[in-house]
Amino acid sequence: MGAIITGWGTALPEKTVTNYDLSARMETSHDWIVERTGIHERHVGGTTQSLAVEAGRQAIERSGLQLSEIDLLILATTTPDQTVPATSAGVQHELGLPNCGAFDLNAACSGFVYGLVAAHGYIACGAKKVLLVGAETLSRIVDWDDRGTAILFGDGAGACVIEAVDGPGQLVSWDVGADGTYASILYADVGATIHMDGKEVFRRAVRVMVDSGNKALAAAGITADDLDLVVPHQANTRIIESALNKLKIPMEKASLVLEHTGNTSSASIPLALVEAIEKGRVKEGDLILLVGFGAGMTVASAVLRWGVR
Repeated sequence: MGAIITGWGTALPEKTVTNYDLSARMETSHDWIVERTGIHERHVGGTTQSLAVEAGRQAIERSGLQLSEIDLLILATTTPDQTVPATSAGVQHELGLPNCGAFDLNAACSGFVYGLVAAHGYIACGAKKVLLVGAETLSRIVDWDDRGTAILFGDGAGACVIEAVDGPGQLVSWDVGADGTYASILYADVGATIHMDGKEVFRRAVRVMVDSGNKALAAAGITADDLDLVVPHQANTRIIESALNKLKIPMEKASLVLEHTGNTSSASIPLALVEAIEKGRVKEGDLILLVGFGAGMTVASAVLRWGVR
């Protein structure tokens, strides 16, 4: 028993904060931010629940399923709306999923790929249809006077419906990991804002992305040359360029959305994946590498062979 993605959706708040908006309140400039991050603007607003509901509803509608057919909801997020209950419970209720378990998963920016692997695990154990959502409202935990973090983060959500199929399905290989030794380089205490050691995050991020990506490729029995598309975590253009260069993957194969979304943590990979799908960059049989890293320090990769129902 395998699984394939049959529906997808995204959500971004209407309000945007441009680099020019930020330069009006702190010592920075549009050119400085673009040169160091590749980001031009980021969307802010809403709640994690509302964004997850919007993206999840699109994904279910696209899949053609009835709400009653969803067995499980996995919400990858590092910014739940409340400590208790899990935000997934509110998403499940608002979407009107009557026969559905639900839980939050926090692996920071690696969360969507962690959730993808978990969804396939549940399907291997008997689940038939899983809704996986990555949703974040990072603007609530950003210090908007801190140039080191305010320029990076935004809000958004991306979702996929994953259905059981006979045969191997889409997931060819995966790798997940974590190294709590580096938890202190990127964190936010309860009720506080994000603190980040930018230089150390950059150094470690490139290293773990390359290591995890290579492990997933090796497990799939393929090389970088075999890939048709790579969907990296949308953290920073420089990090992506450096990691892909070491993986020997040309930037032309990457799907990038961070120019207009910023770093949306667990929402960034599904946002970039959906954009690639909707732009016609994904075809039947294509090999796709998803690779990301996050606070923790977590890392996750997966190789998919795209297929349709």
